[in-house]
Amino acid sequence: MEDEDGLGVKASAVAVVVEVVSPGNRHQDRYRVKKRREYARAGIPVYVLIDDHDGPGAVTLFTGPRPDKADWEDIHRVPYGTEVTIPEGPAKGFVIGEAITGPKRG
Repeated sequence: MEDEDGLGVKASAVAVVVEVVSPGNRHQDRYRVKKRREYARAGIPVYVLIDDHDGPGAVTLFTGPRPDKADWEDIHRVPYGTEVTIPEGPAKGFVIGEAITGPKRG
């Protein structure tokens, strides 16, 4: 589904976003702050952030977008190697765990 300008996809058509944080402080802020707020504001139901630069590595699952507050009802963060299951949408039941992130890091 195209956006108003005939480009890309309307945010309302996106059911889940999964992203991996790129290296560098500029990129980390982009994913952890800007995109997090914009996806919530757009009402995207599920945002998964795989972040190699969050301590020893972490997966954060954002659900329950609050467009009016540009934030999320539920934020679940686990270290690499810990399983987290996508709770809804087309990826419902998909497990992000050690097979994707590698084992827990010290």
